[in-house]
Amino acid sequence: MVKNKSVAIAALVMLLGAAGAQAYTGEAMAKHAKVTITQARAIALKARPGKITDEELEKEAGGSGLRYSFDIREGKVTHEVGVDAQSGSVLENKAEGANPD
Repeated sequence: MVKNKSVAIAALVMLLGAAGAQAYTGEAMAKHAKVTITQARAIALKARPGKITDEELEKEAGGSGLRYSFDIREGKVTHEVGVDAQSGSVLENKAEGANPD
């Protein structure tokens, strides 16, 4: 019984560790990006200074089809800034509407 309990605990620790390792949504796709999340953050904050409140790497039309998307809070307004994960180009920089993605 102790052996099975140890195996169950080890499996739970591994599962929780894997879940906690996800730093941002879409991180599994990072191996396909030429631009790192750190570089993309710097590009996004240069285009729209503020505080990043959400970030993800996603497949989306436009540019290379792989982009980092950042929600950046500036005062009371949240802007969405999209950075192409291959070229580092800013693809989007606009205030979010009433129904953000």
